[in-house]
Amino acid sequence: MAKQDKKRCDWAGAVHEDYIAYHDQEWGVPVHDDRKQFEFLLLEGAQAGLSWWVVLSKREAYHEAFAEFGPQKVARFTPKRIKRLIQNPGIIRNRLKISAAVSNVRIFLEVQEEFGSFDEYIWRFVDFRPIQNRRRRLGDLPATTPQSNALSKDLK
Repeated sequence: MAKQDKKRCDWAGAVHEDYIAYHDQEWGVPVHDDRKQFEFLLLEGAQAGLSWWVVLSKREAYHEAFAEFGPQKVARFTPKRIKRLIQNPGIIRNRLKISAAVSNVRIFLEVQEEFGSFDEYIWRFVDFRPIQNRRRRLGDLPATTPQSNALSKDLK
């Protein structure tokens, strides 16, 4: 199938090649790598209230600012380092979001310790199998699912 003939979700649009590449190569692809899962958790936290495109366009700066998404390194970020991050124009400079990312990584590491990996923990909410939905329209997607609700409750 030619690149222009590829079926894409309505949200992918033709905003930018990076956005289309994200849709085609990452969106909905199962991930079994703790570092990549940590990256997505951190970026999703930064995205709250913003478009995913805004975050995706800053992804490389986040890689650099957050120690290539190394959870152990981010867990050691000091208040001084957090203040420097707030001044970093390459990322979303929201003090609460940055502080939450550093706080949340400590919980991420506790989960790794308890379950052997974050991957082992996260995949148990879907019986270790990807869910294949057959939604026809973006409006058919629910905001939450029983699995997402269970995960959210457990993470709290």
